[in-house]
Amino acid sequence: MPEILTVSQLTFQIKQRLENDQTLQQVWVSGEISNFTLHSSGHMYFTLKDQTARLRAVMFKRENQWLQFKPYNGLEVLVFGRISVYQKNGEYQLYVELMEAAGLGSLYLAFEQLKNRLAQEGLFAPERKKKIPRLPQKIGVITSPTGAAVQDIIRILRRRHPRVEILVIPAQVQGESAPGSLVAALKMAGEIKELDLVIIGRGGGSAEELWAFNDEDVVRAIAACPHPVISGVGHETDFTITDLVADLRAPTPSGAAELSVPEISEVRNRIRLSAHNLKALFSRICARKRAQLDPLALRPVLQHPDRFVLVRRQQLDETKEELRRRMKSILDDQGNNLGKKMERLNALSPLAVLNRGYSICHREDDGKLVRNAQDVIPGERVAITLRHGQLHAKVVI
Repeated sequence: MPEILTVSQLTFQIKQRLENDQTLQQVWVSGEISNFTLHSSGHMYFTLKDQTARLRAVMFKRENQWLQFKPYNGLEVLVFGRISVYQKNGEYQLYVELMEAAGLGSLYLAFEQLKNRLAQEGLFAPERKKKIPRLPQKIGVITSPTGAAVQDIIRILRRRHPRVEILVIPAQVQGESAPGSLVAALKMAGEIKELDLVIIGRGGGSAEELWAFNDEDVVRAIAACPHPVISGVGHETDFTITDLVADLRAPTPSGAAELSVPEISEVRNRIRLSAHNLKALFSRICARKRAQLDPLALRPVLQHPDRFVLVRRQQLDETKEELRRRMKSILDDQGNNLGKKMERLNALSPLAVLNRGYSICHREDDGKLVRNAQDVIPGERVAITLRHGQLHAKVVI
């Protein structure tokens, strides 16, 4: 009777045979990624496919943490790994240890992915870039203290502007520890308030040697630096993400030094030229104003200002005399009118009646005018006003 195996036993035997086949334990496979999933554990699960077949694959976190790009559906890749069976599902799959982007290359793919993501965040936007000072007094230089680049930068800065103060902030510019070193140097530069400008860069090299300047932490540190930053990385044909985020990109470290400070002799020449132009402009303005003033100086009022004053003084005297005459005429007219009104009032006054020999009688107790005999009673006292003086009497009958 043949041996009867359980599903688990058969699957285990298949697994052992696949793992014992050394040709399947170190295999390179090319294909297109589909059904890509990045698990919360950090493991990557996906399918490799071509026109006629599919292969399940997994890349655990301990291997994929070194990837310089992020895989995605549709990406053509070249992977290295081993074939085995996942016993729970009874499916064979590829356990990936290495992955390279086919065609583009892993470094270029990582560069494009990071560049596009940071661009969407606005880190390369022109409006966020800081203005480079025209005449910085203190410049921080972040680069290797032993490389040729730092010597070129110092030499050019000294030649162009001997009085500029240079502070070299040493950092590693290539290798695995370079990004952390550059970030620390940028942080140190940001804490030095006296700095007017920061130059960051290094000399030329391969893409791998320049890769620290494509590191996301370095790029964000440049964006966060409170001082303006000039990037000068590699040769003129080299291009890094640092160049995009910096406030100004220079083609080389030497170019960064030239862009950071003006030639002091050129500054002096511009100052002399500006002073000459200002003097000439002032002379032209004075000549134009003098030409406007000369005709005015010939006017009579400026030639003989006393005559102008005398004429105005005479006009003032005439005006005063005319005003005096008018005031006298008005006062005379008002005086005549007042006299006539006084005459009419005197004619109507009771005193005028007294002057003609009449008298006025009032009761003493209430001062009421006595017009007829019935207004008083016997024994009542009255006052009689005459032209001169007053009589007091007692009514008898």
